[in-house]
Order: sequence, then structure tokens, then C-alpha cells
Amino acid sequence: MKYDVVVVGAGPVGSTAARYAALNGAKVLLLEEHASIGSPVGCTGLLSTRAVAECDLKPSDEFVFNSVRGAFVHAPDGQCLPIDGKQTKAYVVSRKNFDRALAVMAVEEGVELSLRTRAVGLEKKNPETGKEGKESSQVKLRILRNGRPETVCTSVVIGADGVKSRIASYAGLEKPARVLPGIQIEAPYASDDSDFVELFPGSFAPGFFAWTVPVDEKVSRIALALEPRLALKSDQKDCSPLSYLERFLRSNPHVKARYSGGMLDFVVGGIPIGPQEKTVSDGIILAGDAAGQAKPTSGGGIYTGAFAAKIAGKVAAKAALERDTSAKRLFEYDQLWRKGLGRELEIGMKIHDYIGKLEDRQLNDLIGSLNTPSILNTITEYGDMDHPSILMRKLMFSGNSLRLMKAFGTFIRTLF
Repeated sequence: MKYDVVVVGAGPVGSTAARYAALNGAKVLLLEEHASIGSPVGCTGLLSTRAVAECDLKPSDEFVFNSVRGAFVHAPDGQCLPIDGKQTKAYVVSRKNFDRALAVMAVEEGVELSLRTRAVGLEKKNPETGKEGKESSQVKLRILRNGRPETVCTSVVIGADGVKSRIASYAGLEKPARVLPGIQIEAPYASDDSDFVELFPGSFAPGFFAWTVPVDEKVSRIALALEPRLALKSDQKDCSPLSYLERFLRSNPHVKARYSGGMLDFVVGGIPIGPQEKTVSDGIILAGDAAGQAKPTSGGGIYTGAFAAKIAGKVAAKAALERDTSAKRLFEYDQLWRKGLGRELEIGMKIHDYIGKLEDRQLNDLIGSLNTPSILNTITEYGDMDHPSILMRKLMFSGNSLRLMKAFGTFIRTLF
């Protein structure tokens, strides 16, 4: 079997990459190791309006459960910073239905989809030099399809197979800089306002934060992620995400008063932050979580992953059809995605590291310093889930800069 492009992983990033490769003339095979698209779920399912649009979808009742316009940020001491975007900023979605919609779009463009198919190894033929000195690598991808071994030949493999990417390992490419372990339950929870998510930075989730995302007025997704190296420094004996979540549910007064107990769903996973130095090699491209393209500030990866996936699909298709699939040719993908996302991810990592190291008392002071009408108005006007640097610049150069300088210390001097 011979294809121009084989995409491993049929999540939103893989389906989008496969679709764009097909749109650019390639014969494409999309592999998914599970028996159905979108299962098991490994994400909170809170997607910014921009993320949905980047996937070339319009919000639909088929996958949207709820719309969100803002957030309540709860300091460790209980004070609340209300951020109201005044309009829909994000959607709470069924990831199963969302992922399936994107897979259907790929198939409609001619992509061949193979379920219950796992990549188990690859080997590259020595590049053949053709006309004009172009180097064409052929990749033999070993797969298990319904448990039976097969070999697929292709010009380019796009690894969209997540945080534990096998394709990255097989190709000798590095993994993302860090992985934040996370855990989530869907449970009975009486939201104060189902138009708002709730965020809980601080010692309940060292290095990151806990959150609740309302599916409706009576049910929310309650979750947290943490930095393992910071969790190990805490006083808590059991540093597993489950232990932290159990402590959060029983010890946070706000959550305890609204959580009814039990759970309707349970998800564990990892959030990769910090892209590796190289996301391509001869005949190989990495995209999405496999390339560490999740946002360090929120952990979201759909917008950034879809942005990169479109580039990956297009570059892979053109390189395959040109019969030049060398790392040098595929490096165009690396350059283009970093041009669009690199600076934002770099700033996001600085924000992540700064906020994550603050003690509870420092977070109390920081959140208190932001809780003024003028600052809240600036946040409302310029707050952006996908581009936090826009808001940071506006805050730094506003009339509140002295107040914020006191709150952020020397951090803002090195941010930009």
C-alpha cells in the first residue's frame, strides 16, 4: 500500500492535517488506534471560539453543550476576581462529537480512515536524489490493523499521536519539554452561573491551577493539572493528581459547598508544554501535542494544534508531490508554525513559570491588585484565551502600570 501522506492519530489535529493534505492533492491515510473517533476523551472540552473557527467548523448543537463568556478566578484566600467577556468566548463541547465531525470532514475530502490501527514502528529508506537534486525519502510504517501486522509505504508521516507520540520516538525526535499530569471528573455541581468557568490557582494544584467547567447548571467538569517538580516540594505526602483532586473537592470551601459527590465520568492525561527544538526529520512531521504546541497558560491545544495541522498537511502534500521529503524541505513547516505561534508560546511559558512559582499569599496579593474596575475593563476588552500576550501588553502600558509593576515585580521587565 502506497500513500503520499500517512497521518497517525485521528484527533482534531490529525483529522485537520489529513484533510489539508488531501485538499492539496495528496493520497492520504489517517490511522486511529481506537475503535471509534473521540474515545477515550482526554481533554476538558472547553474550546475558544477561535479554536472552533480554526478547525473550519461553526458551533452546532451536535457538539456544543454550553457557551461560556467569562471566568471567576478564586484566590487561595477566597476572594474572587470576576472576568466578564460580555459575549461568548468559548464553548463547552462533546469532544467525541467534535472529533467525529472533523474526521467526517476529512473523509469527505477523500482521506482513507482506518480504525483500530496502531503504528508500531517505522524505517526510512535511504533518500534517493532525483532531478534538481531533490531528496525523496520513503518511509515504511509498520502497523497493526485489527491486530494483524501490515506495512504501509508513504512519502511523509505526520505524527499527531499525542503527548506520548510513538512517531516522535521512532523518528528519533525529542519529546516536549514538560508534561503536566492532569485529572478530571464530570460530576453534580451547582454552578453560581453556568456562563462562567471557575479557576483556582495556588497550592491545590502546584504550578498550574484547578478548574470547573459547567456543562449546564447542575453538572460541571472539575479538574486540575500540576507541575510534578513543584508538587514534590509540597507538604502533601501523596503527590498524585488524584490525591490533589480529592483534597481540592473536600477542602476548598467554595467547591465543597457546590459539589454533590460522586462522578459521572473520569479522565486522566497529560498536557505537553514547551515545543521541542525540531518538529521535522526526513519524511516526518510532528503536530499538536506530539510537538508540544499546547498553550502553557491554559493547557489548551486545539487552536494551536489546528493552526499547525493546516500547515503540516499542506507542506507534507506539496513535498510528497514534489518528490522532495527531506528534512530540509519539510523544515518549511517548522518555520511557518513557529512564525505564527512561537512567540505566543514563549511568552506563555514565561507567564506559566512565573505564576506557578507564586505562593498562596503572593497569589492573594496579585489577584487583589487586579480586582479594580479599570483593570477589569481592560481584561474584558483585551482578554484572549489564545493570545494572552495581547492583554499583558495592554495592562503593562495602561494607567495601571505602576500598580501592576508592584504586583508582578521584575517579571514584566523581562516578559517582552
